Amino acid sequence: MFTGLVEEMGSVLAIESTPNGIRLKVKCLKVIENSRIGDSIATNGVCLTAVEIGKNYFSADVMNETVRRTGLKNLKIGNKVNLEKSLTLQTPLGGHLVTGDVDCEGLIINLINDGFAKIYKIELPKEYMKFIVEKGRVAIDGASLTIATVEETSFTVSIIPHTQNMIILGNKKSGDKVNIETDLIGKFVEKILLSKDSKENGSKSSITGNFLLQNGFI
Repeated sequence: MFTGLVEEMGSVLAIESTPNGIRLKVKCLKVIENSRIGDSIATNGVCLTAVEIGKNYFSADVMNETVRRTGLKNLKIGNKVNLEKSLTLQTPLGGHLVTGDVDCEGLIINLINDGFAKIYKIELPKEYMKFIVEKGRVAIDGASLTIATVEETSFTVSIIPHTQNMIILGNKKSGDKVNIETDLIGKFVEKILLSKDSKENGSKSSITGNFLLQNGFI
C-alpha cells in the first residue's frame, strides 16, 4: 500500500526483455534506504517487488499482465519514473490509499497553463469514469492528485510548480499516456451495491445511493 506522495524521480538504467516479462533496473537513492529484497516500490504507480538492491539502484521483475496493462511497456533507458516506498503504520498519509494496481492507461488530450498551474485533461476508457468524481482523488503514474473537473470520458487535474518539479507528469505533453489507478473505496462501494450474492439471496444492502449521498460519500 502507498500514499501517492512521490518520494523521488528515478531513472531507468536497464530493461531486459524475456518471454515471461521484463526486468527493470532503476537508479535511485531515497526509496532504497533501509529497503530489503522483497520490499515493494511503486514505479510510475505500479507496485513492484525489489529482487535486487545495489548502492544506487534496485531491480524488479514485471510480469506480462502488468506489461500489457500499464505504461511500463513503453519505458526506455534514461526515462524518469516516479518512485515511492510502501507505507508503514508510521507513514503520514498525505495523499490517499493507493494499492499500486493500475487500472488502465489514460491519454493526455489537452494541456493548458492557468497562472502558475498546469491543467491536464486526461481521457479514460468509459468504464473507469464511474470512479472519477470531482474533488476526489486519482493516482496518475503513482502520484495522488485532486480531480478538478469531470466530463463524460475525461477529467482534469491542476498541478502547482512544486508538484510539476516532483513528478513526471510535469514533463508530459498532449498525446502522452499515463498510468491510472482509480479510488479503491469507490471500487468496494460498487462491489457491495452490485453484489451478485445479495441479489440471488434476495437480501438488501443497507448501503444505498441515498445512504452514500446523505453521509457525504458522493
